[in-house]
Amino acid sequence: MTHNHDEVTMIANDILPDERVRTGARHPVPRLTRHLLEQASIEALVAIDSPGMPLLTEAERAASLRELLGIRPPGDVWVFGYGSLIWNAAIHSVERRIARIDGWHRSFCLSITALRATVDRPGLMLALDRGGACCGAAYRLAESDVDSELRLLWRREMACGAYVPRWVQLNDCNGNAFGWAIAFTIDRDHPHYAGDVDEAVTVRRLATASGGLGSCADYLFRTCDSLQANGIRDPALERLATLVGAEHEDERCFAPD
Repeated sequence: MTHNHDEVTMIANDILPDERVRTGARHPVPRLTRHLLEQASIEALVAIDSPGMPLLTEAERAASLRELLGIRPPGDVWVFGYGSLIWNAAIHSVERRIARIDGWHRSFCLSITALRATVDRPGLMLALDRGGACCGAAYRLAESDVDSELRLLWRREMACGAYVPRWVQLNDCNGNAFGWAIAFTIDRDHPHYAGDVDEAVTVRRLATASGGLGSCADYLFRTCDSLQANGIRDPALERLATLVGAEHEDERCFAPD
């Protein structure tokens, strides 16, 4: 779906009042909700932050979803959340469990210029990169909801095609496998892959980038807080949160009155 300038403005302004939150910005910003996803408003917000950014079409997303469901393992469909899905799932599920996956780790390795960034101030978003392990939240979908919920999820996660959705095995806290989940892993061949960005650049991007859905710093802090609230430790993310928080403090110290 494409939007002209008037449609973009109309959709961006037509977000329900309770879908706007303050994230440290001067003005309220939209919150990612089911309503926003159902209205395809996320595409309008991308167009505001990054005009001309190539996006997958609805047909391309549908084909991607069909392909993954075509190799669906036996059993229930789960969705594995490692970032904002932990604290803002926006999908209907019948069960939520803390889970660990092996072979993948959480990393700010996706360069972004929209939603929580702009072309002038690019940011970084979490993705699953190869190696290690990752703990997060797993959501079990009712069989009757699989198609509808995954269509919404694909609108959210597969806007620009930088993720490779795949099935991953879920393990409980004792290491026992209990199901298969859809997880969004990074496409290392995508031009937005940023796995080689050094720490100083990562901190600066996370501290300064913001867009139509808020700031990268807010995304980082919310994710860290949610992980800790669920009893999950991620030392790498905690270190970034400390460094980004210090960067914010430095900016406030030198800001004019």
